[in-house]
This record gives sequence, structure tokens and C-alpha cells, in this order.
Amino acid sequence: MTKAADHASDHELRLRTELIHAIVGMREDEAILLAQRLIEGGVCAAEILDSSRRAMKVLGQRFENGEVFIPELIMSGEIMRGIAHELEPHLEAATGPTKRGRLVLGTVAGDIHDIGKDLVGTMLSLAGYEVVDLGVDVASSRFVDEAKAAPTDIVALSGLLTLAFDAMKAAVDGLAEAGLRPRVKVMVGGAPVDALVCRYVGADDWGADAPAAVRLADEWLGR
Repeated sequence: MTKAADHASDHELRLRTELIHAIVGMREDEAILLAQRLIEGGVCAAEILDSSRRAMKVLGQRFENGEVFIPELIMSGEIMRGIAHELEPHLEAATGPTKRGRLVLGTVAGDIHDIGKDLVGTMLSLAGYEVVDLGVDVASSRFVDEAKAAPTDIVALSGLLTLAFDAMKAAVDGLAEAGLRPRVKVMVGGAPVDALVCRYVGADDWGADAPAAVRLADEWLGR
């Protein structure tokens, strides 16, 4: 490798490291500017996404350690959406036609809370999964229909109200009746969800937060 190539490689590595620090530090303008500079420098979108995902992994670990909280995760999601917007013309080439897995996500019938769901969807997308977000107040039949529409690996059910438990159970039962279980894994989440609720609704596991959802998906799909 020539000295010029070494210099270019060192410059790229420095910018990618700065990008990680900017995302972790919640410096939105700086992070987007660094992403733009990397694109202009000819760095492929896949490598920029990889650096961004590494930053989100650091934030996920800090969240689990109680060092950052939900507002910071939401802010980091906004930063990532800004970076994704800059990368959009290059994303197809970066990710290719193959995703890590297909995941259907939604807040179940009777519940219209979406902040937690949106955060889970953002982090799973950044982790390389194809996320089909059905929105809020989603009938159990819609989860089933979407899981049947294309090969689906995971269905993620969100709910913030205790009345969501029966709706989650109805969705899981519907997947079983359609012959989609146990091939399609089911995760549940939301503030009142715990191991007891998970067993009641018949899900495979539950996640307390967005990083936990990514970890479960990775475990189930052998990543």
C-alpha cells in the first residue's frame, strides 16, 4: 500500500471514529456532517452504516447499565434517521437484496402508544433487519396476514397497557392457527410486560427495551 493510500485509510478511520463518538455524544449536526464527508470521500454506505450501528450498540450497552435513558435513545434514533436520509441514495447498494431477517412489528389492538415501538423498529432496522411496521392499534389478523404475505422470521408485539395482554395472546393464537408457529418467533414488549405476561400470551420471549429486542433477534437468527 502506498503512503497516499495509507493516509487516505487513516483519514477514513479517523472520520468513522469521530462519527461513532458524535452519535454516542448526541451531537446530531456533527454526526450528519461527518456522514456527508465520508460519502463525499468515497466511503461506501455499508461501512458508514457499520460505524453507526457500532455507536448504537455502545448506547444500548450504556442503557442497560443505567448510564443513558429513554430520551437519549430516542435522540440517537433521530440522529440515525438523519444519517439514513443522507445515505438513502446509496443504501440499496450498501445493504443488497438480502437482509438479516424479516420482522413484523406493531402495537396491538386497543393500544395507541408508539414511542417504544418506533425505537425498537429503528434499532432493528439499523441492525440490518427488514422491519415491517404495522403501526398502532393493530388487529391480530393483520399480524397474521402480514406474516403470511412474505417469509417472516419474527413477529414483535408491543403494548403499554395491561389490556394489551389479551390482544397479544390473540395475535399469537392467530399465528398458531395459521400454521405459522413455531417457525415464526414471537417477542413481546412494553412497560407492563414481564416473563409472566410472556408465558400468558404464548410468546417465545420478551424484551424490556429496544436493545433487548435486537439481542433476541440476533440470538434467534443465529447472528
